[in-house]
Amino acid sequence: MARWYGNVGFAIPVKTAPGVWQESTEEHPYSGDKLNWRSSYQNSGQIIDDIKIDFTIEIIADPFAYKNFAHIRYIEYLGQKWKVTAADPTNYPRIALTVGGLYE
Repeated sequence: MARWYGNVGFAIPVKTAPGVWQESTEEHPYSGDKLNWRSSYQNSGQIIDDIKIDFTIEIIADPFAYKNFAHIRYIEYLGQKWKVTAADPTNYPRIALTVGGLYE
């Protein structure tokens, strides 16, 4: 298992006016383990198939991460921001983040 340390991006809803909410992005540093790495090809109807890369990182969470795990949008890994596609908080004190594709 490889160790990981980096920032996790949260999109926290903030009330900007009565009845108006906007997402505010916050980054918090976490450490954890990189569990697995998968790659596959997807047939997109083009001559060259698209490659899909996804992996799971399990962070050691603090109370902020547990309260806001549904608002996790990305992690930083290898100098890039990667989109979090799923967050599983069932293995306390860890949250497993499934990552797939670059965050834009």
